[in-house]
Amino acid sequence: MKKWRFVASVAALAAVAATAVMLVGSSAAAPTASYKAGLVSDVGRFNDKGFNQNQLTGLKFAKAHIAGLETAALESHSAGEYLPNFASLARKGYNIIIGAGFLLASQEATVAKQFPNTKFAITDVNLLTDSPFKGKKFPNVEGSVFATQENSYLVGCLAAMMAKKQGGNQTIGVVGGVKIPPVDAFLAGYKAGAKACNAGIKVLIGYSQDFIDQAKCKTVAQNQIDAGSQAEFAVAGPCGFGALDAAKENSVWGIGVDVDQSYLGKHILTSAVKRVDLWVYRAIKGAQAGQFKGGGNLSFNLANQGVGLGKVSSAVPASFLKKIADLRAKIVAGTIKPPTKVG
Repeated sequence: MKKWRFVASVAALAAVAATAVMLVGSSAAAPTASYKAGLVSDVGRFNDKGFNQNQLTGLKFAKAHIAGLETAALESHSAGEYLPNFASLARKGYNIIIGAGFLLASQEATVAKQFPNTKFAITDVNLLTDSPFKGKKFPNVEGSVFATQENSYLVGCLAAMMAKKQGGNQTIGVVGGVKIPPVDAFLAGYKAGAKACNAGIKVLIGYSQDFIDQAKCKTVAQNQIDAGSQAEFAVAGPCGFGALDAAKENSVWGIGVDVDQSYLGKHILTSAVKRVDLWVYRAIKGAQAGQFKGGGNLSFNLANQGVGLGKVSSAVPASFLKKIADLRAKIVAGTIKPPTKVG
């Protein structure tokens, strides 16, 4: 009896296997290994409510929408953790590893050379113009370019028109974090847009030289407000919350960055949104599909909705909104080309 029970069990298992083959198809191969994508934060970390956190959102979106994708997100508490975080993911066989920002460029380049068969991608680094990639061959690294000068041009125009409407001192301000190209693109567009929509406007530009310490950004913003600024644009990661706090406390407009920060209160005029979540998803999906642009960049702008505006305050007149829409159309058409460098 035991012998016949064993034979029956084997037969049952064989029947289950045969049914599985029928469901999948007679030509089905053995399951392939999953695709693995990793993300390394900068020192702002994944709870910064903006730049890093939105990239983590993109990673989670990719996991939910790409079948079989495995993901890992490593948080960097200091710049000294960038290189070991990259190396750790590479040693574990991750297929594509994304660095969350310009600050990680040097360390990512180092690890990319050590692991030539691993794909790497990096936010806010133009492989054709930015060090350490410029003029060098990195076929396993893909950069990304965000035309934040475009949506910041619209933001600057809006802030300048609101200052003109309110009267008084025709001054607005912007607080940048560290002076690097991705920050300056925001600032350059903001200043150019403001000047285009209010010839008499003065744009105060300051840097906190920090992306973390809110007190530093608050001090820079307060100094600008004391000098007559009617609007404060914060382009400094978590540090920027200090600038927006100063705007609220002094009853002037605050302008958010990277994500829609209208949730902070009615003092938020709008936000210069940067779709780094979309970039992370597209980088992973493209690499998996064999469309990796090694040695080149993925580009994001107003035309492909890679940058844009967040919620606009209800205090903004309809005529101003029409002006912004007209300018947007001209930027998309190429008849207006906002600058990327602060003049």
